[in-house]
Formats: sequence, structure tokens, C-alpha cells
Amino acid sequence: MLHPLTVAQLLFLVVVANGTPVIAKKLMGDTLAQPLDGGVRFFDGRPLFGSSKTLRGVLLSLIATAIVAPLAAIDWHVGLMIAATAMAGDLLSSFIKRRMGLAPSSRAVGLDQIPEVLFPMIAGAGIYGLSVADVGLAVAIFFVGEVVVSRLLYRMRLRDRPY
Repeated sequence: MLHPLTVAQLLFLVVVANGTPVIAKKLMGDTLAQPLDGGVRFFDGRPLFGSSKTLRGVLLSLIATAIVAPLAAIDWHVGLMIAATAMAGDLLSSFIKRRMGLAPSSRAVGLDQIPEVLFPMIAGAGIYGLSVADVGLAVAIFFVGEVVVSRLLYRMRLRDRPY
């Protein structure tokens, strides 16, 4: 059985979690934009996550999503968890992209979208009893939406690249 309202609520929070660092970068520039990995390199000599993953982005994502969650009729604790798992997915993507030799903010279709929605939806599934179909639907909606909205955000000069 599908849970469309819950999927929509959680997707809204995933969008807030993933969008907050992008908006913060445009509003704040390099202010407080310390790389989350502190410039540490992995044993392969490449950055752990890269310069585009900042402490500011992660912290603001956690705060903003927790604050906004009650607007979606979701407890702030769950909002915090959604942001944390979205950021974990995004960091995993960046880690993998660095291992592949891709530069920060480079495009990797699927890898750029799936973990940052899949992780929070799996976490939400445990709380709200979502089915595999619910999670799959959310991933598909986010994937398509991210590709379409990213181009719009680029035109609005909120993103640096049109993917």
C-alpha cells in the first residue's frame, strides 16, 4: 500500500536538507565555508570529500530541516534525522566521486541524486512503515525533480552548473 502523503512530506524535507547548503553558498559565499574534511586526503591521495562539502552546509541543513519539519507535520527530531541521512548520502556520493577522480561539483548522474534521497527514505520507512514501492517512488520523483529543477536553479544563478 502506498503512502503518498508521507512520501510527499519526507520528500519536502529531503529537498530542504539538500537545498539549504546550495542556498547558503549563494547567500554567504565563502563565509564560514570550511571544508568538512579539513583538507584531509584519503590514502589514494585524493580529498576525502572535497572543498564543496562544508561544515556550514551540513550544519545549516540539519538546523533548517529540523526547523521546517513541523510545517510538514513531521516532528523536528525526524526532520533532523532526515537531514542527517541526506547529508550522509551526499557525503558518500562525494567520497565515491573523489575515488573516481571526479572534481568537486562534477556531474555523476544517479550518484548525485540517489544516495541523498535513498538514505533518508529508508530511515523514514522505518518510522512510518513505508513500503519498498514508497521508497522507490520517492527516489524516482527526487531523481527526475533534481535533474529538472537543477537546470532551473542554474538559470536563476543559484547553482554553479546546470545539472
